[in-house]
Amino acid sequence: MKPSEKGVRLEFPVATLEKGVRLEFRVAGFALAAALLGVTASATAQVKVDNPWVRAAVPGQLSTGAFFDLTSARDATVVKVESPVAAVVEVHVSEMKGDLMTMRAVPSVALPANKAVRFAPGGYHVMLMDLKQPVKNGESVPLKVTVEYADSKRETIDVKAPVRGVGTSEQHKHQH
Repeated sequence: MKPSEKGVRLEFPVATLEKGVRLEFRVAGFALAAALLGVTASATAQVKVDNPWVRAAVPGQLSTGAFFDLTSARDATVVKVESPVAAVVEVHVSEMKGDLMTMRAVPSVALPANKAVRFAPGGYHVMLMDLKQPVKNGESVPLKVTVEYADSKRETIDVKAPVRGVGTSEQHKHQH
């Protein structure tokens, strides 16, 4: 790299295409060079997704749940989840009230910095409603989880959640 008046200039080796024909690449400006090399300041995700899965649905079933663990590097809030497999996608929470399990939609879920928040049966979870077609064991469901930080900046995380059949041992281990 050679310094210049406008920042850093990267010079790549000269390539010979044919006898006597040379090809040179020169990029002026660090930002452009970094972009071409696939390096950006925001390339590291602030939110990590672990253990994603979606409960399989049988023909005629109009809704199902999506589950995962989220860990944010800094305080954040889940503000939206989307998926092309359902007409309606909402974040819900299940809670015991006396002897009755209740479920309700919530507008957001706090993600404290460096603390895993579990979206699982019996707690926070994503409801996929008005399914466009049943989701079957072995398929993968795309989800887009949008989080907002204290500075109002948002990040969208693409998740591919495998579908697991009802009653499988993999599904069972996440219910505890």
